[in-house]
Amino acid sequence: MTEKDKLAEINRLIKEIVDERSASNWTPGQGTVQYAGSTFTAEEYQSAVGSLLTGWLGLDKKAHVFEKKFPSFLGKPSGLLTNSGSSANLLMMAALTSKRWFNLQQGTKVITPVAGFPTTVNPILQMGFTPVFVDIEPESLNIDVNQLEAAAKDGARVLMFAHVLGNPPNMRDVMTIVKKYDLIMLEDCCDALGSTYEGRPLGSFGVMASCSFYPAHHMTMGEGGFVAVSDKDKLKVVQAFRDWGRGCYCAGQEAGKLLHGTCGERFKPWLESMPETTFDHKYVYEEIGFNLKPIELQAAMGLEQMKKLPWIKNRRKHNFEKLSEVFEPYQDSFKLPKATPGSDPSWFAFPVTVKSKAFTRSDITQFLESKKIQTRTYFGGNILMQPAYRHLPGAHDAREKFPVSTMVTRDTFFLGTSPIITDEQIDYIGSVLIEFMGSK
Repeated sequence: MTEKDKLAEINRLIKEIVDERSASNWTPGQGTVQYAGSTFTAEEYQSAVGSLLTGWLGLDKKAHVFEKKFPSFLGKPSGLLTNSGSSANLLMMAALTSKRWFNLQQGTKVITPVAGFPTTVNPILQMGFTPVFVDIEPESLNIDVNQLEAAAKDGARVLMFAHVLGNPPNMRDVMTIVKKYDLIMLEDCCDALGSTYEGRPLGSFGVMASCSFYPAHHMTMGEGGFVAVSDKDKLKVVQAFRDWGRGCYCAGQEAGKLLHGTCGERFKPWLESMPETTFDHKYVYEEIGFNLKPIELQAAMGLEQMKKLPWIKNRRKHNFEKLSEVFEPYQDSFKLPKATPGSDPSWFAFPVTVKSKAFTRSDITQFLESKKIQTRTYFGGNILMQPAYRHLPGAHDAREKFPVSTMVTRDTFFLGTSPIITDEQIDYIGSVLIEFMGSK
């Protein structure tokens, strides 16, 4: 048997295993209704094994292809892979410190919502900037645009926010403020891949945008992330921060292999302080960087996942509509999500806020969990109430200062819209909700 025949047999066996595992054996009340999970079929596993068998683990031609194809999903011309969405957020913030770009100094004020996931906030602190927290809107849970303008008037330079669970704020209002006060805007699209506002992909509005490929998100590589950049020339800055701070950025294809140094100028007097000596550009450092790369195997999986994105968006929208039908009879007890006017969300989840006096969020989420239906709070809620952030200025009165975020911390939870959730499972959620509401 030739190597080609052996690989074909491996792929056949992989498909056989995956198909057997994919056969539905979920039973209401016994199997778990997961809020999220990967949508792998045989192709992702086959591509991963094929990549592994090449013997090269570092980023290579699959990554090169992925980085060419993916930025358009965020409405950008270019971008690069990272090892997580959290790292993507860190790289965006770090790039703002580069002497080759904005050259922002420590203490620069960065506006961000006080409610959400911590890795939208953490890079602000990690880069030595000063967060300027604003509250959120009760309907969409997005950044409060009125407070955004007040913060912009007070000398902030940067705006960093996430599109909440795939649903954007009113981007017309946001962009009016961004332009009026010359803000540098960064979009966290980790929960919003495939969402649009007035026909434009989320991610296309800011200077940079991030995406996450964690298993709970729209597509996954196991772990992984992406930074999309509006200025192709400035991609070199982000890449340097990702790759140890290294200045070398060129790459080319030769005999199927991704090569660096293909510009022909790898060995030159790159060190200004030693102009008489040539030096290898691969060891010239333009930034004080990190190592935040994924591996080639992940890019191979990602290329297969990318093909599924239209289907994934449709399934998420379908599940969102089904859950809306389930909760619609109980609008007196729950505040239910709606798409921002002008938007077409690829919903990450279905957020629900309890407004009934007859029961609490804890009551309903514990009941759902007891029936094996997974729930989640809206991430960290009011972040200044979390233990890690209590030392920050304003944390002592954060509960009163940010009333909507505090309300969300107490009353909001979400259910999944992931494609792994079936119509049968949503019908089961409906029956459990009827049972719960009938007891109140």
